[in-house]
Amino acid sequence: MSGQTITRSQLSEAVYQEVGLSRNESADLLESVLQEMSLALARGETVKISSFGSFSVREKGQRIGRNPKTGEEVPIMPRKVLVFRPSQLLKSRINKEDHDPHGSE
Repeated sequence: MSGQTITRSQLSEAVYQEVGLSRNESADLLESVLQEMSLALARGETVKISSFGSFSVREKGQRIGRNPKTGEEVPIMPRKVLVFRPSQLLKSRINKEDHDPHGSE
């Protein structure tokens, strides 16, 4: 693995290069998309992006955990976790079964 991280500014730059909006408009568009996704997830909705995957919120119940250092049992409180499920197309791209870098078929 390369160990690289894609940042918001890099995504914004990619939108600028591909779509042709100004850099400010590209940044605003990216922020709007991320904001809408965040709000939908906060409402408990699933966000599905075709050919990419889906994001959803899952409720985890209370359980007993163990402190690995002391062995002491501690309760882990109920919480919500974000789950990402990649699409089959994304899985195949990751596994290099799809050799087209732009995803056109």
